[in-house]
Amino acid sequence: MNRLYCGRTIHHIVDCYSDILIRIALQNTKTLSDAEDIVQEVYIKLLKHQGDFKSEEHLKAWLIKTTYHRCNDFFRSSWFKKVVTINEYMEFLAPEEQIVMEEIFQLEGVDRTVIYLYYYEGYSIKEISSIIGKKENTISSRLQRARKKLKHILQEGSH
Repeated sequence: MNRLYCGRTIHHIVDCYSDILIRIALQNTKTLSDAEDIVQEVYIKLLKHQGDFKSEEHLKAWLIKTTYHRCNDFFRSSWFKKVVTINEYMEFLAPEEQIVMEEIFQLEGVDRTVIYLYYYEGYSIKEISSIIGKKENTISSRLQRARKKLKHILQEGSH
């Protein structure tokens, strides 16, 4: 049975969204192998998903939200080890993205996610609020604080 999601097969969805989902998972886990595992679990969850998606954007938001929540579950798991392999992450990124990634890694998990979704994926505060499940004011405050922290980190690095 080849089920369709917004007129797409699972193969098309994997081709279309794997990059963004792996980047989001990578922002949180900091290791490519863990990020890939999380994205694979998201796709398995999609295959088991019984509801219909209203649109392509609804599907995309569901995938991002599920990835974000799976990342949170990852950190609560009993086998989670706090190992940061930044070199592995940097190899995955385009050269222009590598410039501030080390500094972004110094931010807390939710701050990293908010910065990534806002600046790299172009989501609005309202959309991020929906994806993460926090109030818009909370996301706005986190974004402002994360910008200030990032600015401070970047200024310290240039001295």
